[in-house]
Amino acid sequence: MSLPRPKTENEMPHDAPRMLDALGLTAPSHDVSPMWAAQSVRTTSLLWPLFMLAKLCVLVSVVNVSELVNDRGAHSHIWWLAAAIVADMAVWLLPRHILASKILPHVQTWTIMALVMLSALFTNLWIHDLHAPLLSQYPSPEIAQGALIIMAVCIFGNQRVLGLAYCLGTSFHSFIVPASGNTLVLGVIAMTIAVSMFTQARFDRKRLLANQAEDMKSRRANRLLTEYEESGRGWFWETDRRGAISYISDALARSLGVPCDKLIGLQLTELVVAGNSGTNDKDRTLGFHLSARSAFVDVPVRVAITEDERWWAISGRPIINEYGQFHGFRGSGSDLTEMKRSQAEVARLAQYDSLTSLANRIQMQRTLEQSVSGPHGRVGDCALFLLDLDRFKSVNDTMGHPAGDALLREVSQRLQRVVGDRGMVGRLGGDEFKVVLPGLIDRPKLGVLADAIIASLSQPYIIEGTQVVIGASVGIAICPDHGSTADSLIRNADLALYAAKGDGRGVHRFYSSEMLAEAEDRRQLEDDLRQALKEGTLDLVYQPIVSAKNERITGFETLLRWNHPKRGAISPAVFIPIAEDSGLIAPLGEWVLRTACHAAAQWPQDTRVAVNVSPIQFANPALPGIVMNALAASGIKPEQLELEITESAFLNEGDATDQMFAQLKAIGVRLALDDFGTGYSSLGYLKKAPFDKIKIDQSFVRGAVVPGSRNAAIITSIVSLAEALGMDTTAEGVETHDELALVRSLGCSQIQGFIYGRGVSAEEVEKQFEEQGREAKANGFKSSRPARMSMLRSVAIFHGGDRYVGRIRNISSGGAMIEGLWNVPGETEFSIELADGMTVEAVTRWSVDDRMGVQFTQPIDVRMVQSAAPVKMAS
Repeated sequence: MSLPRPKTENEMPHDAPRMLDALGLTAPSHDVSPMWAAQSVRTTSLLWPLFMLAKLCVLVSVVNVSELVNDRGAHSHIWWLAAAIVADMAVWLLPRHILASKILPHVQTWTIMALVMLSALFTNLWIHDLHAPLLSQYPSPEIAQGALIIMAVCIFGNQRVLGLAYCLGTSFHSFIVPASGNTLVLGVIAMTIAVSMFTQARFDRKRLLANQAEDMKSRRANRLLTEYEESGRGWFWETDRRGAISYISDALARSLGVPCDKLIGLQLTELVVAGNSGTNDKDRTLGFHLSARSAFVDVPVRVAITEDERWWAISGRPIINEYGQFHGFRGSGSDLTEMKRSQAEVARLAQYDSLTSLANRIQMQRTLEQSVSGPHGRVGDCALFLLDLDRFKSVNDTMGHPAGDALLREVSQRLQRVVGDRGMVGRLGGDEFKVVLPGLIDRPKLGVLADAIIASLSQPYIIEGTQVVIGASVGIAICPDHGSTADSLIRNADLALYAAKGDGRGVHRFYSSEMLAEAEDRRQLEDDLRQALKEGTLDLVYQPIVSAKNERITGFETLLRWNHPKRGAISPAVFIPIAEDSGLIAPLGEWVLRTACHAAAQWPQDTRVAVNVSPIQFANPALPGIVMNALAASGIKPEQLELEITESAFLNEGDATDQMFAQLKAIGVRLALDDFGTGYSSLGYLKKAPFDKIKIDQSFVRGAVVPGSRNAAIITSIVSLAEALGMDTTAEGVETHDELALVRSLGCSQIQGFIYGRGVSAEEVEKQFEEQGREAKANGFKSSRPARMSMLRSVAIFHGGDRYVGRIRNISSGGAMIEGLWNVPGETEFSIELADGMTVEAVTRWSVDDRMGVQFTQPIDVRMVQSAAPVKMAS
């Protein structure tokens, strides 16, 4: 709906409404205050006695008083005089009555105007009814009546409506009484004056409207300024030509707690702190502008007369009169305190970590750049620590992010206590921290500090009433030895941190050039692995899993092999972590799964194929769909596929883990717990996890037959646990006949290891099934022995008081092969000095020509032999 268009001035009625409006005889419009009409009525009441006195004087001059007193004729004129007096008294007294205040101003004006007109009419009728003897000869009645008109106009001045009313009353008399020349002239004069009075009234109204509009504009401006001051958003001030405050807002004085009159007369510059504008180049800005008499806008200044820190933004301009004379300044101000606090908080957040209040990545980068930039353009001395918390993720996942945040805050406090004022501690994000140590490049001192940090952070924490233990790994780079720029130091410290994690965590490592070479080599291996996966040059081999009861093959474990075109065979222990870190494990794992299922489709239907699943694959919600697609594409039964999962895959127990297990079991595949006992074994989880098999890690099998080893007891416990839970057991890494006999006697269900063969290709597996069926034959050493290492070192051999010289060819913790003595009888006992100050007792077990095998009576640490100084031979 459209709003009606307002009428323009030319479209509005002109005559009566505008005439009445000009005289205040209509209800006032929104832009005209009704007070001017009410003021006219009150002024009329006040001035009317004066007009009555003037009228009396004029009438006395016209009337022959002695004749009037002695007149015995008709007294009709007395009634006109009485009516005139009543009208005059009403004009004088009516506005003073209390009821008048309840009548609208324009209604009051109409009433008074009518009474004034009646007063003029009755006065003129009284004069007209007087006969000649009662009138003086001079002046004539017409002159007296005209004089009254002129006095009415003069006495009431701007009160045009009164003069107009009196003129109209006189004019009506001229038209009522019998016409005469003087009467007509008087009427014309009265009408002329009335028209003039009306015209003046119109101009008066226009002037009144302009004055009222200006007054309303001024009042509105004052009201807005007052509300602006009271709201606290700003205030106003003014100074004289000497700079003394001549006006200041009451609201500002109240906020300062100082009476306003105490501020008047002070210099404006006394309210602010000199030389503290909060800007780089504006310390004298306020004083400069005041002395230069130039305008200024939003000059930030700090308040001097308050105890707390407060800031203002002051604007002002000089006051110049029309003659160009300077009279002072006038301006405004606003409170900048909250904005300054917000800016300070933003600046703090831009440089500090919001969680720990440590320096953030940006500030640490700036500090490191300043540390490596020494004086005179030279490289500065400094050290950089990069820290990573060990096992923090498990705390965050099991206890929740609030607990993780609380732990990070405690870690930051310990870091600051250990480092102290030797450097700056910062948090890069997550559980990564950085320490910059300017001027400290002494490696032993840095090592001691790093160990102190690790020891402090490894102490138990109490988080939400629970004891939490984590660790830390530290990588160290020194400037300028390990880099002369911030970026190179960060890269090298990160490489050192990676090496510390690779060395078992909880240690520190200094950067070395070999680390960079290893990183480059790792990056190159990643590229080569990506290319090998793309070109299909990776291979799968299958190692048999044999039943311990009847030595029949029950299945094969799929093993991934990579024969690099330049480097040759690369161990999965090398390239699998690279695949996990680079994101290649997902496509690589899917390829392995599909290829293994396709190979198993060519085997007997009850032969299983086992495929390893990495923790990253297990965490992928798409894994069940990938397994179903592989089974469908190959056509094998779900129970033929066995997925081997390590304990780290479900370290963080949760709904997602339970859901993944449920989905895989719903498909029908078998699940095997791989490398049991080597990770974070959770017996509580075993009771609800749907595993079909537990695989005993080969670290428990090796050495199990050595007297005094506890491995056999551990294997027995695992087998008993699996049987109680209805699970099979597979012993991995069985290589010798004595190990085979042991794991059989301990009750293992299945056996896997070199004793039954290494991994072979799918084609060779098919050929084996064709030639010998599913029968497996053990083939290996009779007994196991400690791992031997090659060594070429001269030793001293003592027997029967004689000293001989021999050379070690290889050595283990239990014995060695020595050459240099011919045809030594078996069971001969020797004392052998392996290194300077290191002598062991040994017995000969075999001898061929100049070589013999000896067994140490007590095991030795081969590493000590390597690091010790060789035996000093006589010259």
